[in-house]
Amino acid sequence: MNFLLGTAAATLAAAIAAPGWAAGPPATQAETNYQQERARCLAGQSNQAQETCLKEAGAAQDETRRGSLGGASAADLERNATQRCEAQPPADRAACIQRTLGGSTDGSVGGGGVIRQTETPVK
Repeated sequence: MNFLLGTAAATLAAAIAAPGWAAGPPATQAETNYQQERARCLAGQSNQAQETCLKEAGAAQDETRRGSLGGASAADLERNATQRCEAQPPADRAACIQRTLGGSTDGSVGGGGVIRQTETPVK
């Protein structure tokens, strides 16, 4: 009799805990972001080819898991944004940096492009 009671209790405990097992561990931020990006890709909301979008979403998930995506400081972002200006002749670098960081911005990537406007006084 005790055996049957113990078996019934174990079965009941397993049935109660089963939904927790079925759900699995909580999703990580990398997984959550990946699922959101994947959904955008499949819905055609990414403004790029679906295959490319899915590949980029997977790559971003991998980089997030490695800890090498996001979290850049403002100084790092500014240095990255102006680094391409180093390829310009010395006389043009200041104007390049001004175009990269200054001026007004209009538009969006989703809308087809971002337009930056700067004004340079004529000497």
